[in-house]
Parts: sequence; C-alpha cells; structure tokens
Amino acid sequence: MKFILVFVGGGLGSVVRYTISLFFERFAVQFPLATLISNFLACLILISLTVVLIKENEFQFIQPLLIIGFCGGFSTFSTFSLDTIQLIQNGQIIIAILNVLISVLSCLGIIYFLSK
Repeated sequence: MKFILVFVGGGLGSVVRYTISLFFERFAVQFPLATLISNFLACLILISLTVVLIKENEFQFIQPLLIIGFCGGFSTFSTFSLDTIQLIQNGQIIIAILNVLISVLSCLGIIYFLSK
C-alpha cells in the first residue's frame, strides 16, 4: 500500500512542478525561477508536514503520500544541477553562483528555521 501512496504522491508532485515550470516559461528570465520556487515550496511543505506529523501521530499513514511521494516528486535536484551547469556553459557564471547560493541557502534555511 505504501508503494501506491508514494507513486500517487510522486505523480502529483511532478505535475505541480511541471505546471510551475510552464507558468514561468513565459517570462524571459535568465535565472531558473521555476526550479528555485519548486524546491523552496517543496522544502516548506516538507518541513510543515513533518512538524505536524510528528506532533499528531494519527497522521503517520499519510507520510508516504505527502512527504516521500509529493515532496519528492515536487522538488528537483537534477533540474537544479542541470540549470546550473547550463548557466556555466553559457558563460553566466555569476547567475550560476547566485542560483546555487540562493537555492541551497533558502532551502536549508526554511528547513532549519521551521524545524525549531
């Protein structure tokens, strides 16, 4: 049963991530905003759910669907990595560095500050 929950959650998370990327396609920005926003929101959802699920033990059954599945499908380290390498290859070193710094620090920050 857990595999089905992870499967469904992952599919839903991937569809939401794809929708965000379609939304940001129409903006001609050099910075990979869609990936940043997807990863940030996935971290925000992940830590929010984790805090709630830890406090409310009766919701443990939903963890495979939301935390493992949805947040796993919604966040995307591979796209973040590809975006960064493409920025470097296109000579946009400063934007690549900003992408790494903003993405990593904001995602780690949201997890750190909301987990206290």
